[in-house]
Amino acid sequence: MKKKILVTAAVVITVAALLVLSLVFGKAALSAAQLETLKILLIVCGASVAYCFIAGELSQNFSQMDKLWSILPIAYAWIVAIRNGSDLRTLVYALIVTAWGIRLTVNFARKGAYRLKFWTGEEDYRWSIVRSSPIFRHRFAWTLFDLFFISFYQNALVLAITLPALACMGSDAPFGVWDAVGAALAVGFLVLETVADEYQWRFHKTKKALLRAGGSLETLETPYDLGFNTTGPWSRMRHPNYLGEQGIWLSLYLFAIGAGAARGAFHWTLTGPLLLVLLFVGSSSLSETISSKKYPRYRDYIAQVYAYLPLRKFDPDK
Repeated sequence: MKKKILVTAAVVITVAALLVLSLVFGKAALSAAQLETLKILLIVCGASVAYCFIAGELSQNFSQMDKLWSILPIAYAWIVAIRNGSDLRTLVYALIVTAWGIRLTVNFARKGAYRLKFWTGEEDYRWSIVRSSPIFRHRFAWTLFDLFFISFYQNALVLAITLPALACMGSDAPFGVWDAVGAALAVGFLVLETVADEYQWRFHKTKKALLRAGGSLETLETPYDLGFNTTGPWSRMRHPNYLGEQGIWLSLYLFAIGAGAARGAFHWTLTGPLLLVLLFVGSSSLSETISSKKYPRYRDYIAQVYAYLPLRKFDPDK
């Protein structure tokens, strides 16, 4: 536990330092075309904030932003690409974001998140656990959390992670090495995330089918008796899907460097991908806390397998 806390603290400090460097040394000036485009993006973002809060409060389903998380970046990326005359750099950026969004939307849809009545559907199970915290024993406290974190902050973050595309607008630099490297890395992380989600989906689908057939978790065949997935990339990393998600957006930031928008490696739009990393620090901690309470062997999994480095393989016999 102490080691985990130290690693988490090191990640947070590193990301915070990079955030400061990006804001201090990154170029901040925007052209008239960029400002006009940013206004459009902010209008879309503001409309989404209002929808997520109102729909969430009325329906008591607080996964409204979860359903839009994979859709909004596609819209943002194409708004930028179209207003930039569909030049190669922003076009490639938009195509990669579209592929990412389709993958995530399909993955969330097969979990029952989407319905014809868009505000209904399955809610992310973690929200009910968060709501049960003593800090939210008063309904007003949860309403504030819904407004400022779920609706406002998450919408702002989704916009922020796509802003490197805005930094590319109007660039005269040809599509070059930085862009190619960013695109290749992003596609690689997308493949990792897709494979990880498929293994996760198949594992839990099979596990649920076995449980419905009358078995208990302890009597299921290996590896389903563990309760949590240790197949495919999950046998070597605790969060291969989170690694893919963070890696995609950090890789796409390289387009801003390729466009010549950054001062060295820094541009203020790096703040979006870096804030995403911080979000996943909290999200992974929450997920592991929940899994550790549900599954007795999950602590063994934590002890054997790194969160993001595929250096060790889980051995259920240890």
